[in-house]
Amino acid sequence: MNGGESYGAIETQYIRRHHRHEPRENQCTSALVKHIRAPVHLVWSLVRRFDQPQKYKPFVSRCIMQGDLGIGSVREVNVKSGLPATTSTERLEQLDDEEHILGIRIVGGDHRLRNYSSIITVHPEVIDGRPGTMVIESFVVDVPDGNTRDETCYFVEALIRCNLSSLADVSGRMAVQGRTNPINH
Repeated sequence: MNGGESYGAIETQYIRRHHRHEPRENQCTSALVKHIRAPVHLVWSLVRRFDQPQKYKPFVSRCIMQGDLGIGSVREVNVKSGLPATTSTERLEQLDDEEHILGIRIVGGDHRLRNYSSIITVHPEVIDGRPGTMVIESFVVDVPDGNTRDETCYFVEALIRCNLSSLADVSGRMAVQGRTNPINH
């Protein structure tokens, strides 16, 4: 499930507990882990903003919400040029502020990610004696006609890696600047 990456006991435990996807025969699934040098409350304050993914996702140019910020709400995301898409319609499936879990499902858009769903979990940890955060993002998606399972996983993993690196940069800058308060809900 992890695209060839090896995980330690703690990562494996969190993945087994929170990132259970049941891929069908024509789907691929994977989980990626990012360790971020910022406290969990700062990182979670960015991740949980279903209505503002552009705060850390570099490929998102704009987001328009339909409804409030609750389970079942839908966002229309505009994608910056350079990707094989211009829009993505996504539904909030899970939002747990206690456990720091966000789940989304793509329900439409002009791209090839069919039956895509992802789960992001955020966990406190200590990095070099300072408060840090472990972020895990997993997904399951259909393999499009004309693509292999490996090609599909590689493409989605590359997007997620980019998003997680940007999340680390943004939250790390906030931590360095002394922003101890999370982004407002």
